[in-house]
Amino acid sequence: MLSQETIETYFRSLQDEICRGLEQADGKAKFEEDLWKRPEGGGGRTRTITNGNNIEKGGVNFSAVDGPCPDFLKKEAGLKEDENTTFYATGVSLVIHPVNPMVPIVHMNVRYLKAGNLEWFGGGIDLTPHYIVEEDAKFFHKHLKKVCDEHNPSYYTEFKKWADDYFFIPHRNETRGIGGIFFDRLSAKDGISIEDRFEFVKAVGNSFLKVYLPLIEKNKNRVYTEDNRQWQLLRRGRYVEFNLVYDRGTKFGLLTNGRTESILMSLPPTACWEYSNQPIKDSPEEKTLALLKKGIDWAN
Repeated sequence: MLSQETIETYFRSLQDEICRGLEQADGKAKFEEDLWKRPEGGGGRTRTITNGNNIEKGGVNFSAVDGPCPDFLKKEAGLKEDENTTFYATGVSLVIHPVNPMVPIVHMNVRYLKAGNLEWFGGGIDLTPHYIVEEDAKFFHKHLKKVCDEHNPSYYTEFKKWADDYFFIPHRNETRGIGGIFFDRLSAKDGISIEDRFEFVKAVGNSFLKVYLPLIEKNKNRVYTEDNRQWQLLRRGRYVEFNLVYDRGTKFGLLTNGRTESILMSLPPTACWEYSNQPIKDSPEEKTLALLKKGIDWAN
């Protein structure tokens, strides 16, 4: 039987592994750790990295929290509002904002949640290039498809569409980036055990360094201009809009009295909003905007 201790131990080790890998890839900056406790129960380890050779700002968070189940979670889990129950949630969440505009932003979250007698996994990984390079997008998606296919042939198609729909900014009518995979409420059902779900989540977590470090290495020394930097700041602004308006993780953390500093760790160090910015025709910026849409089959 899968225990909370087993799940929590894996997430702690994943945080350690990813931090070591990112430090090596940066070559300068080191993660700083902030241990925190939640008054209602549980706590976490927030690790941040700033002003590196390749990483301008990033964070890799681990948390394991518990306590009385809030009403919104009871509703999501199908529990009665007057039911006296508790919840437990643990996972790793990360966002990396690179120095070079040619290196993409990356986000990953893998998590486990139990409310009453219900338990499930969720998470995903997605890429937000400031400039979309089709070769890099294909590399990213092909790797994720391979991870998914090794566990269930339906996963990639289903979770890729879920990511397209989830990482979408309706008020801009554009996707946040090139997507990836996103999944939630993966419980034991349809002949798939909770242990099988955990193995898939571990595979996603373990894929992070394999899929992101090559993109840092390939693009970190590419020459860029002040105009490229300004475009990077504008795209970061879109990232902020999504995270503050639509992101479920941000809402969950704030509604469960999570640690605000850790929740908002995902925001970039600097961002920009320019009134009615219109890229030059046939420019790399215009070509990127044209690819910020759902349904692109990057893996094939």
